[in-house]
Amino acid sequence: MTLLLGIDLGTTNIKAVVYGTDGMAVSSASTPTPTHVPRPRSAFYRPDELWAVVVKAIREAVAGVPDPGQIASVAVASVAESGVLLDAAGEATTESIAWFDTRTRPQAEWLDERIGAAELFARTGLSLQPIFSLNKILWHKEHEPEAWRRSVRWLLLADYIAFRLSGVAATDFSLASRTLMLDLRELRWDDVILERAGIDRDLLAPAVGGGTLLGPVTKAASEATGLPTTTRVSAGGHDHVCGALAAGVTKPGQMLNSLGTAEALFLPTDAPLTDPEVGRQGYSQGALVTGGGYYVFAGQYTSGACVQWLRDLVGAREPAQYDALVAAAGEVPAGSHGVTFLPHLRMASPPRVDPRARGALIGLTTDTGREAVTRAVLEGLAMESLSTLQPLLPYPQIVAPRSVVAIGGGTRTSLLMQIKASVMNLDYAVLEAEEATALGAALLGGIGAGIYANVDEARAAMRYGVRAVAPDAAEVPIYAALYEDVYRRIYPAIAPLSQTISDMQGARGDRDDGDDADA
Repeated sequence: MTLLLGIDLGTTNIKAVVYGTDGMAVSSASTPTPTHVPRPRSAFYRPDELWAVVVKAIREAVAGVPDPGQIASVAVASVAESGVLLDAAGEATTESIAWFDTRTRPQAEWLDERIGAAELFARTGLSLQPIFSLNKILWHKEHEPEAWRRSVRWLLLADYIAFRLSGVAATDFSLASRTLMLDLRELRWDDVILERAGIDRDLLAPAVGGGTLLGPVTKAASEATGLPTTTRVSAGGHDHVCGALAAGVTKPGQMLNSLGTAEALFLPTDAPLTDPEVGRQGYSQGALVTGGGYYVFAGQYTSGACVQWLRDLVGAREPAQYDALVAAAGEVPAGSHGVTFLPHLRMASPPRVDPRARGALIGLTTDTGREAVTRAVLEGLAMESLSTLQPLLPYPQIVAPRSVVAIGGGTRTSLLMQIKASVMNLDYAVLEAEEATALGAALLGGIGAGIYANVDEARAAMRYGVRAVAPDAAEVPIYAALYEDVYRRIYPAIAPLSQTISDMQGARGDRDDGDDADA
């Protein structure tokens, strides 16, 4: 029996899943992602700590396999933007800034002055936002000069884990797409951007397609993880893009809704969008993991994060408590008795670029209970998805989807999926694959190891099921009216207040752009 290992390094959890070649899970393990949050809107990872947790997850997954020698391949999917600076010995020189950390706003402002947001979008397909990797690199260079002098390599998180497994440094196209340093059309590092930003090209690893074979698991990594040295390591990719691969969402006219801590609406395209307004609105684009096409991202930065915030707030941390709360919310009529939620708990979503945005609950009364607030949060997430999708539909490169494929932890909340289908007025197909992102990584590992000849052969081998969710005909007009008459107006109405609040907090020292990652 041939087995494939896929690793998903996510915002909330790190997962290791062993699959058969038909995509069915054989063994799995999950452990929380060790994230340090020294102050609001600032967070970092310790690279050695991440590696230790990945090792733990791999060992637990391998322990569930009767014969570890059957694990033929491994690849890693991860969150994007975050990376690790390494010295000549391959050791991390500093912490890794979390993808959602916005301390790098001054670096983004400098790049706007130095290069310009419009030119950066034209070259990379990305709007100029603080989260992208180049800003993080420039922050390290400015604030940690001693560590910067010792640094010879920058790797994204999936690349770093693959490097620890194989000893080979490479960055796949989908992760490179999130750095603000990749020429999107040519799929190569952009020398113009690097020169003007003052970054040596040698700092960056070779950019390759996902599924490119890197090499076998090293002896040291084998001893640490329990993987045999016959296991071959391949380049993985960005988590949402790996999930799209597993779901078969790779052609124009399809749409993936990937619901993790953050949420992506993933729209494949044959060519990048070129209208500068797309960049000004905060949308981002990139290459598919194998480099054989492009995508546009809509979506939101807090989806599962909003649900977790709610669970913490109302004391529903345990699964049984949350299930009971959602069941009660299901008894609340569509519209949540007039309560509406704006899910900007980290920053605004496209088509708005506003790192100072704040979330909001409006329409509260003394009669508002936990159940109505819970339903309002789920409805707000669905309406934000519609809000971020609509501005893209007029572009000729975008073929309006007739249905949606959904993956990720958020799909386990049936009420959320029903609300989404009704708000979007689209049929949803929920993938019943165990950890689709990890599965996408595993398929890339299988391609690199020669288990599958190509992506089409890998996809044809899959045997997971699909759960259909249709819009509720009675709820569709209710949500259409709520969206048009209330939801679309909330952000413009409260944005000035949210920005003032953020500035006041900054003036009091509660900043997200501090000088020290350990502050």
